[in-house]
Amino acid sequence: MSEKKMTSSRRHHLKSLMLQIAANWIEKEKQEIAVSKQNYVAEKCPPPALSGDQATLMETCKKLHALIDKIDEERYDLQIKVGKTDKEIDDLKIKVVDLAGVKKPALKKVRMSADAMLKALLGSKHTVNLDLRANLKQVKKEVKEEPAEAVGDWRKNIEDKADRKKMFEAS
Repeated sequence: MSEKKMTSSRRHHLKSLMLQIAANWIEKEKQEIAVSKQNYVAEKCPPPALSGDQATLMETCKKLHALIDKIDEERYDLQIKVGKTDKEIDDLKIKVVDLAGVKKPALKKVRMSADAMLKALLGSKHTVNLDLRANLKQVKKEVKEEPAEAVGDWRKNIEDKADRKKMFEAS
């Protein structure tokens, strides 16, 4: 089987024919809808009988107003029901999201200096250069050489630790 490609003019011609057929179908549908509307109105709303005096016309108007009020009440009730169901649907959507959980993307490790973090938090206008290590306390390690016999004296070790604690609290 040899399949030949269609020329562009042939393809364009076929497309235009399909569009014409579709336009005709749409026009027929519009006419059918208009006819069905006219039939429905003729069936549901018979032409008013205007032959009569003013009292009969007033009575007809009162009946129409009563029907309109009844329909308005039904419409209002339906609007309230729709509003409630919409709110319930939104609540259920939120519950579904809560139950499914939000998948958070994996965080990447970024090495950033403290200055860069502050700059990112405060914006580019604020330039803060802090030496965060400047406020740290400098503690000098004292090398104590103890004789071997002093190692066994536990009271002295406790006193040394108390001295060390006082050194940190004094500053």
